[in-house]
Amino acid sequence: MLQITHRIQIDESELWEQFTRSPGPGGQNVNKVETAVQLRFDVAGSPSLPEDVRQRLLRLGGRRVDSSGVLMIEAHRFRTRERNRADARERLAALILQAAHRPKPRIATRPTKASKERRLNSKRHTSANKRLRTTRPGED
Repeated sequence: MLQITHRIQIDESELWEQFTRSPGPGGQNVNKVETAVQLRFDVAGSPSLPEDVRQRLLRLGGRRVDSSGVLMIEAHRFRTRERNRADARERLAALILQAAHRPKPRIATRPTKASKERRLNSKRHTSANKRLRTTRPGED
């Protein structure tokens, strides 16, 4: 059981792990030991996630989510299978925790009179600088 928050818990049966050979340097060990892990989690079909969290997680997953709604996390940072497995689970938990946070709605505001005046003064100043740079016909 992967505990995310007090109301979100992911059952072990919803996680699917596959171990592969880790890319990159590491000597002979890399060529014979499968230490990298691919952790898959079916976001679209998971009964453990509330609907709002599911939608945000699908959006946050980006390229890691395939067309059927399965999130895949690859971990090969460490040299041992156990540490890579723990790393993948921590990254999944962090992503779900981020999706569980409901974003605060933006409240539209209007610019103040002073900020409008500063913007217009800045535009006048820039315009004046550019006007001074130009050469007038006959002044060459």
